[in-house]
Amino acid sequence: MHTIEQVLDVDAMRREIADLSEQVAAPDLWDNVESATRVTGRLSALQGELDRVSALGGRIDDLAIMVEMAQEEGDADAMADADAELKRLHKSVEALEVRTLLNGEYDAREALVSIRAGAGGVDAADFAETLMRMYTRWAEQHNYPVEVYETSYAEEAGLKSATFAIHAPYAYGTLSVEAGTHRLVRISPFDNQGRRQTSFAAVEVVPVLEQTDEIDVPDEDIRVDVYRSGGPGGQSVNTTDSAVRLTHIPTGTVVSCQNEKSQLQNKASAMVVLKAKLLALKKAEEKAHLDEMRGDVQASWGDQMRNYVLNPYQIVKDLRTGYEQGNPSAVFDGDLDGFLEAGIRWRRGAEKAAEN
Repeated sequence: MHTIEQVLDVDAMRREIADLSEQVAAPDLWDNVESATRVTGRLSALQGELDRVSALGGRIDDLAIMVEMAQEEGDADAMADADAELKRLHKSVEALEVRTLLNGEYDAREALVSIRAGAGGVDAADFAETLMRMYTRWAEQHNYPVEVYETSYAEEAGLKSATFAIHAPYAYGTLSVEAGTHRLVRISPFDNQGRRQTSFAAVEVVPVLEQTDEIDVPDEDIRVDVYRSGGPGGQSVNTTDSAVRLTHIPTGTVVSCQNEKSQLQNKASAMVVLKAKLLALKKAEEKAHLDEMRGDVQASWGDQMRNYVLNPYQIVKDLRTGYEQGNPSAVFDGDLDGFLEAGIRWRRGAEKAAEN
């Protein structure tokens, strides 16, 4: 915990909070909306981080008192409670340590997640829907709001693609390690002969942009198509041409949104997704250029980053970190923290190796 406080530089954090608080109290703060948004957002994030560190420090102090009293009184039950609290504290401190590794330019942002069915036919579409449920369940367990922008249903079962946002600080930095190709091996429930099937799904994670981000998208570079939303059920969104598809002509990037009732709302939501993807594309090009200047640095994790095996044995294993979980059902229900922590630590190690 002491090391974490040093890395976070808690004293500097307090000084910055004091300075930002003075700016927020200024009567002319909102004369410049962009500046005010940046200042208030930064203050909120810093205060939340400081509160988290302070609360953990308080729990550690309380634990020391609890142990001392239990020893003095010879209270075995109180000592057992202290031991249980120590285990909980250990987990909380480890999670905070991982947060200190999220220091990239956009790591503190919210996340836009896109999932696309790959090879494997109907099993791949079913797998894509399972992955979407996995990430939304993970968000629900952490009380993070999820906003669905687009779902394209496959004909027989599952999803062709889906895009959704997870609204939480550091959601992008945390979930960016999930980007890549996911592979499922199982007995296909869609095969009458009960054969084992391998299917794939691609996961893309980009940061949600703020108003102050510099991404200029001229109107003439965008083609707008409207169409009738599709999906199971007969929802009200299916009764009008309210769905919007945006195509960025220079790059060929295509995004769509159909989950709002009005065409204007869908267009606004689609623009959020498009700008986020264009920013990610810009950063990828800059990174590729830097890697080229550095030499042959292995900056990517390869196409396949995780296996979900349900037959002939059951295991979920990350091929980059080696982290594995023997209960795929729990993973599909949102038990992802172990994989996320291992991925963040692995990425930080890879970044250090590249720097060296």
